[in-house]
Amino acid sequence: MKMTVEFGLDTFGDVTVEEDGAAVSQAQVIRNLVSEAVMADELGIDFIGVGEHHRLDFAVSAPEVVLAGIATATRKIHLGSAVTVLSSDDPIRVFQRFATVDALSNGRAEVILGRGSFTESFPLFGFDLGRYEQLFEEKLDLFSELLKEQPVTWAGELRPPLTEQNVYPRTEGGHLKTWIGVGGSPESVVRAARYGMPLVLAIIGGDPARFAPYVDLFHRALAQLEKPDLPIAVHSPGFIADTDDQAAEQYWSHHRVMRDRIGAERGWPPTTKDEFANEIGHGSIYLGSPETVARKLAKTISTLGIQRFDLKYSAGTLPHELMMRSIELYGSKVIPMVKDMLA
Repeated sequence: MKMTVEFGLDTFGDVTVEEDGAAVSQAQVIRNLVSEAVMADELGIDFIGVGEHHRLDFAVSAPEVVLAGIATATRKIHLGSAVTVLSSDDPIRVFQRFATVDALSNGRAEVILGRGSFTESFPLFGFDLGRYEQLFEEKLDLFSELLKEQPVTWAGELRPPLTEQNVYPRTEGGHLKTWIGVGGSPESVVRAARYGMPLVLAIIGGDPARFAPYVDLFHRALAQLEKPDLPIAVHSPGFIADTDDQAAEQYWSHHRVMRDRIGAERGWPPTTKDEFANEIGHGSIYLGSPETVARKLAKTISTLGIQRFDLKYSAGTLPHELMMRSIELYGSKVIPMVKDMLA
């Protein structure tokens, strides 16, 4: 699939510390996130995605509200979620909120729908985890009808039916770009193709090349369903500093805090520096100097044939100032290098 490659950023609004180790409030993290997006816009970065979580270590539970703030402070950058946990939300409200962001941004809104890798939202909003699959499938089906921006007639098992129901506001351009985010399940890849929605692959560990079969599966499924070919994006963590050693030194302790906190919840052993080094060298952490990161990015883009790469630039308690420097290097040095390499 021949398309121009775009470059984005993702953040979960991780609760950070100051460079001296002092804690930063969740409110300040959100304000810092807006300034990070403004810098990305000034650098010409194509997209910023904001994740949704409902826990202490992430500040953003309402990404659309943060994106609305970013919309009024930026000019060109596209604004999306990373991801919206559709299973525990109302599809109509999700559409309405993103249509509002689309209005505020003059057509720059995108939504990435997913089931999420955390489950806190299910008990919080009163949803049964035992219906995890059914909730996502049924709500995605309704959302796909809403995207037509016509009166909706729809029926399912988990909510009352709709009959010729209008949903407002509609987007000015008549289309809200909607992706499906997946973690590597073939069924999820085929589902995205079935609904005719672009695909975001969350590759957070291991060799990115192992996802090539999913890329092929997506294109084959679209062809078999007689749907037009669609873009694929990759979301992976990374961090850029002036040198490889500086990047590893600045990132490691904050990465370890995040990785071990989540790992303890999921029964993983503590991470090690060897594991960290292996992910940098052969896995899915894009970390180092601009030259090092650019080479690795170009390799992944070429290997998988993707149309967008989103660097997840926040990492646990990584300070705002270091993230700002990483964004600056990504936009001013890494992206131009990658474009030259791909050309």
